[in-house]
Amino acid sequence: MKTPSIQTLHSDARAIFTAATAAAQPRTCVLNALHLEGSILRIGDWHCDLEALSRLVVIGAGKATPAMAAAVEEVLGSHIDAGLINTKHGHEIPLRHIETIECGHPVPDRAGVEGTHRQLQLLDGLDEHALVLCLFSGGGSALLPAPIEGISLEDKQQTTRLLLNCGATIGEINAIRKHLSAVKGGQLSMRAQPAQVISLMLSDVIGDALDTIASGPTYPDATSFADCLDIVDRYQLRSDLPPPVRLRLEKGAGGAIPDTPKSDEAVFERVQNNVIGNNTLAVDAAARCAKEMGYEVIVLTSRLQGEAREMGVALASIAQEIRTRSRPLAPPACVIAGGETTVTIRGNGKGGRNQELALAAAIHLDGWSDIALLSGGTDGTDGPTDAAGAIADGSTLKRGLERGLSAHAYLHENNSYHYFYDLEDLIVTGATGTNVMDLQISLIR
Repeated sequence: MKTPSIQTLHSDARAIFTAATAAAQPRTCVLNALHLEGSILRIGDWHCDLEALSRLVVIGAGKATPAMAAAVEEVLGSHIDAGLINTKHGHEIPLRHIETIECGHPVPDRAGVEGTHRQLQLLDGLDEHALVLCLFSGGGSALLPAPIEGISLEDKQQTTRLLLNCGATIGEINAIRKHLSAVKGGQLSMRAQPAQVISLMLSDVIGDALDTIASGPTYPDATSFADCLDIVDRYQLRSDLPPPVRLRLEKGAGGAIPDTPKSDEAVFERVQNNVIGNNTLAVDAAARCAKEMGYEVIVLTSRLQGEAREMGVALASIAQEIRTRSRPLAPPACVIAGGETTVTIRGNGKGGRNQELALAAAIHLDGWSDIALLSGGTDGTDGPTDAAGAIADGSTLKRGLERGLSAHAYLHENNSYHYFYDLEDLIVTGATGTNVMDLQISLIR
């Protein structure tokens, strides 16, 4: 049983996490970016007269894209001539002018392929007076699958699983995805020409890299086939790749296949990409909430990356330094980090990067009764689970042992979900409607 002080830390951490996800809601981000004055639509430094458009088409993909689409409908309504988006199963919300297709994530499925094909059909025949408004958010890479000729969906699925399980970063995974796709890496812009293309992006990647968000369908690709082979060899995957994938990457690196479009391509003169929300929004909101609760706050980074279990130990160590040495600040303190870690799969358990980070932190915090650490995905789903993440504290291991649970054994099997499930310390929010990477909140009394 948790002590009253631990319960307070848990309650405060959950409240801070809720405030963070609320600040990055897509509706707010879209309404801040999209302005309609009479018939004049303004997006950033671009504007047009809607009455002069031959056609307005809305497409996109991502876990937060339905909420983005709802805000677009709020502004543009019947001005939308056609619309279709792909999202993850369980993330659909009612829309009036834009159709939604639910698809597989993080491994693409047949529904995603069909949805992407139908989106591409909406682009056929557009002229220079048409506007294509693209909505992309986290998960868009898996949710907008369009395997290039010669690559099957099964090939992409197998390749995606290999990359996810080896601990590759999202940038590395997306580099390969772009070179197996007919839409990623700027290729969607080529399909839409000569129409004007405007993309609104809710960033779920470190540094808001435009070529990485949803694998950059409307942004020039800075990676090459040679880069892809380097990634494959770094993780020793070449012999495990499906033969068509391996052959395509090798032929491309040898110059036998044209690479993805680069920044000097003329097509990008009629493309504008806008990041309208990111992890910084969530981190800043978390900091404000913690300060209002009376905590001294330090934000470490919005670029946390690396192996989840190693980052868990690092964050726990910082909390311990604050508790014993009052540095870099004195308790009561809140340490905030944002970003996206990775997990190298070694066992056969169930979990996600946030739950694994929390379990590693719990082992390091054993006995530290004045510290709690929450790690959660702002989209409400952590890996292939129904949890956003988990919360650990100095009593986590003791409470686990009372139930016959060995934290070390569960971590070894990548089985963090079942460990925290039994302790009732999972963070379960359901789909939050947004997706701006992860948040780690350490509280020290």
